[in-house]
Amino acid sequence: MRRPLRKRFRVVPVGHNPQYDLPHQAPFASACTAQAMTKRALITGITGQDGSYLAELLLAKGYEVHGLVRRTSFSSTGRIDHLLSPGAVGRAAVTLHQGDLSDPFNLNRLVNRVRPDEVYNLGAQSHVGVSFETPAPTADVTGLGALRMLEALRNADWPVRFYQAGSSEMFGAVRESPQRETTPFAPRSPYAVAKVFAHHMTVLYREAYGLFACNGIMFNHESPRRGTTFVTRKVTRGVACIVAGKIDAIVLGNLDARRDWGYAPEYVEAMWRMLQQSTPGDYAIATGETRSVRDLVEVAFALVGRDWRDCVTVDPTLYRPAEVDVLVGDAGRAARELGWRPRTTFRDLVRIMLAADLRAAGVDPARFPALAVESPVI
Repeated sequence: MRRPLRKRFRVVPVGHNPQYDLPHQAPFASACTAQAMTKRALITGITGQDGSYLAELLLAKGYEVHGLVRRTSFSSTGRIDHLLSPGAVGRAAVTLHQGDLSDPFNLNRLVNRVRPDEVYNLGAQSHVGVSFETPAPTADVTGLGALRMLEALRNADWPVRFYQAGSSEMFGAVRESPQRETTPFAPRSPYAVAKVFAHHMTVLYREAYGLFACNGIMFNHESPRRGTTFVTRKVTRGVACIVAGKIDAIVLGNLDARRDWGYAPEYVEAMWRMLQQSTPGDYAIATGETRSVRDLVEVAFALVGRDWRDCVTVDPTLYRPAEVDVLVGDAGRAARELGWRPRTTFRDLVRIMLAADLRAAGVDPARFPALAVESPVI
């Protein structure tokens, strides 16, 4: 006997529902085309950082939003709980469907039931370090999961557009800087290898079957909703806990690794813009600036008036088996064709995240004048 779900949202097991047996509406042609009908989107990985921000963006634009969640994800819907409570129309803003990217039959049933205009494939085992410990499950969900979704969409009898979430980690041992859409991939982790596979399959299905399919090569993008195992949250949450007197120090790995860090709500807007174009393509989304983990640590501690060297310990066991030293992107094509540009600086990104983590730790950010910043979307 199944245990009852306690969350206040609509959970729809995959199966037949006459509600979606109606003829599908014609899709839009471009971002400027007027639409009298509601667009319908399906998001995998909706409970993650990007999925939650993307759901908010699409709802604000009038979409009907559906999300695919694994059964185990029902215990971790914190990022989208505010979208799941019944609203003024008497139903949840987002409809969740139980399913899994490792199950092709489930995906086929779900796609044919929801009949989405747009599919955003954000679901993945997305932690690089963990992928070294679980390479097979990472490849199955992150790589083959994208293929299973593409195959489900290839057999769809209505027009549908597909977004595949790629990663700057695919560049790995970089061949040129900055990295752009034409830069060769040289992945250095099971996660990155799986993402490269998904990227190439997306291109193949676009070219072989005429599917409107786009790859977003997303450089690191952060927010207060970032998972606590990622280095940015590990730092800002650690600083907050030190200020609150809960811990004495943060233990980190390679302080010299350099990344191109942006603000997640801006990056999901780029995802949406890709699917509004007249022709599909692949786009690198980045700030064009690279910062080291050391820079991140210095800025975060300086914002609360502390010397990071008194509060950070380096543990060599936290280094990756195959390190990616420097990543920095060129988003020129996105600027030209999508009209997308990053707006949040690195320092303001750290401010936003640190202020949120201080509040969560019971510390008023107003105690620190350097944290004064306009209230962001968190």
